Amino acid sequence: MSATYRVLITDRAWPDCEVERKELALVDAEIIEAPPGADEQTLVKYATGVDAIATCWAPVTQAVIAAAPDCKTIARLGIGLDNIDVKYATSLKIPVTNVPDYCIPEVADHTLALMLASLRNVAFFHHQTKQGIYNLSAAPLPRRVSALTMGVFGFGLTGQAVVQRARAFGMHVIATNASGNDYGTGTTMVSFQELLQQSDVISIHAPLTEATHHQFDKHAFSQMKSTALIINTSRGGLIDFAALKAAIKNETIAGAALDVFDPEPPDLADPFFQDERVIATPHAAFISKESLDELRQQAARQVADVLVGRKTTNVVNPAVFE
Repeated sequence: MSATYRVLITDRAWPDCEVERKELALVDAEIIEAPPGADEQTLVKYATGVDAIATCWAPVTQAVIAAAPDCKTIARLGIGLDNIDVKYATSLKIPVTNVPDYCIPEVADHTLALMLASLRNVAFFHHQTKQGIYNLSAAPLPRRVSALTMGVFGFGLTGQAVVQRARAFGMHVIATNASGNDYGTGTTMVSFQELLQQSDVISIHAPLTEATHHQFDKHAFSQMKSTALIINTSRGGLIDFAALKAAIKNETIAGAALDVFDPEPPDLADPFFQDERVIATPHAAFISKESLDELRQQAARQVADVLVGRKTTNVVNPAVFE
């Protein structure tokens, strides 16, 4: 006997769908999995006739959504929404959900790990010693971390968590966002230009939108300190990659520590990734056992809620209910 509902999972960053399967079985929903790396045409095929779509990174385009005329909800297995055509979903009265708070400690910790690995030459010396080189003087003389200014671009929950951690290291912290609201943190809020000019470390924690796409471009890098480090654990498209490569090559800035790229995965054959001033991790900031459990359970429950007509959490387009 077939299930009452069918839910497409477009892609995942974990070994199986057992957590999702268990949650959705409670409302008599079965899971349909698209093959790894499915393109739009394949996703359209798998989306045909499903009652809900859950997606990690795969693009849920207008064509994919249109293939599922009975689709009741689209769930993002994550925070950012740039891979979902939310505007089109809203036009069809389809609620879109995300899980905005599942990995805040992980991303904040990863940000500080990237910062320390760069500022304290940990990554550089690790690479050197693995090649049999034991030479303290091979790296530039570092600054004391507590003497530096951390600039946070975007000041949501993750940005605020980064501020707490940076302060624990004695850093002076400034931030910028569209509203200028410090959310009671006592953080000095500055303009984007002031952030660029004053920061020794800039950490990016903003969503990718039309307004923020390539926010860090050639002009932005030209205003940064030549000794500055840029960290991105948010979305690759916030940085103009060609401009970043030029800034590193020309020593406009001192280094980059990146967990996200545009496109993903990046071309690791690019000489940029062999530069000793660049640290790269494979979009790993969000991962821990605890964060994945929270993410998968909450996203699956959101889908289940909508399928059976219950009110759910974190609907990003509440206008669909008006």
